[in-house]
Amino acid sequence: MGRWICCLCSRVADSLMLFLVLALSCNPSTAATASPSAPHVKPSYSFGRTFLGLDKCNACIGTSICKKFFKEEIRFDTWLSSHLKLPPSYLLSYSGNYTDDAKSWRLVDITRLTSKYRHDRADKRICTSLLKTKTCSLERALRRTQRFQKWLRAKRLTPDLVQGLSSPMLRCPSQRLLDRIVRRYAEVPDAGSIYMDHLTDRDKLRLLYTLSVNSHPILLQIFPDVEGWPFPRYLGSCGRLVVSASTRPLRDFYGAAPEVAADLALQLLAVLRSMGTNDLNYFFYFTHVDAGTFGVFSNGHLFIRDASTLGIIDKEEGSQLIDGQQEYKDIFSCLTVDCQSAFVSCNSIREKHSLVMVCQELLPKLLKGKFLQPVQEKIDSFLQHCADGLADDQGVNEAVAELAEILKPLRSCDSRFAYRYPDCKYSDKY
Repeated sequence: MGRWICCLCSRVADSLMLFLVLALSCNPSTAATASPSAPHVKPSYSFGRTFLGLDKCNACIGTSICKKFFKEEIRFDTWLSSHLKLPPSYLLSYSGNYTDDAKSWRLVDITRLTSKYRHDRADKRICTSLLKTKTCSLERALRRTQRFQKWLRAKRLTPDLVQGLSSPMLRCPSQRLLDRIVRRYAEVPDAGSIYMDHLTDRDKLRLLYTLSVNSHPILLQIFPDVEGWPFPRYLGSCGRLVVSASTRPLRDFYGAAPEVAADLALQLLAVLRSMGTNDLNYFFYFTHVDAGTFGVFSNGHLFIRDASTLGIIDKEEGSQLIDGQQEYKDIFSCLTVDCQSAFVSCNSIREKHSLVMVCQELLPKLLKGKFLQPVQEKIDSFLQHCADGLADDQGVNEAVAELAEILKPLRSCDSRFAYRYPDCKYSDKY
């Protein structure tokens, strides 16, 4: 009898233990408490559609990289802190981190095509100009315009469809350049066609809006860095934010060591040379330069950081818009600039145009007081001559070559210049 009672007690205890285990496994909160090895659930980040600009689509740049934001594979630097707050929306650019595998991260620049203040002002102008209201559906308003209706009917992007837009890239357009834009527009599946059949109405509005506000992301797409063009890599857009490879602005190097300054000045001259002479026969020129126009990658390589002020003249086909046609203006012509702004004549651009601006604005700040005499005196004399405008266009290449010969012996060959090291050790080129 006693043995039977003990056996019964043992079975009851086993049953109770089994019941307890099952109960724990069915209750996630209890199981998590009981098991210290359970994975920690990290807090999710909250994006506002307003912060990204998605609430304004399809009057926006694109959506190709939105998934990366929402999957937290693109993070702002502030996310690495304990606050987990998004940065202020009024900033023009942000430093961020990008990953493809959630293990390795690389720096990226997250930028707006123009300030949020200008965006808001342009949005208000669209509503008041087109619908006579303070607020409206931007997409509905822009769809009603004569220009966009022409875009909807068009099979091919032609010069008359972009006439009067404020982007320097489109002031002297050729059909060859416009075909390149359509063929390489990265916010749609690649069709490799010069015809716009693969663009939906939404795609056409986004492309037109981007070209009207700021052509910087389009230039990065149609002249990619992997083909040797001096631009950072375009990674995608979400709403009104653009993501590209990270560079430090040239202004950060104004106080750099003499050998670093000499190296960057030589790269700057090489970029200007390639803008005038390249395999595709496009002539690039700046309408404005400042300390943020150029940037430097972590390996020391200099690139054009802000392409928004770049104009393009097709030396092969020439411009297909005469200057009179450029005067046509509508709401797309003045989304970010004064509608009364005058266009620069295509015929007024000279080969020395960009070099003179760089000699006036950038090279003196980069090279001033860096070297011993008489080298510094030679550099200062050249920069003054260049800033004054040079005597003629024929002297541009000679002038660039002259300054390059002065600077070449002043740079060094070491690991600080990873983009050319250790190649410089074994090449006469350096």
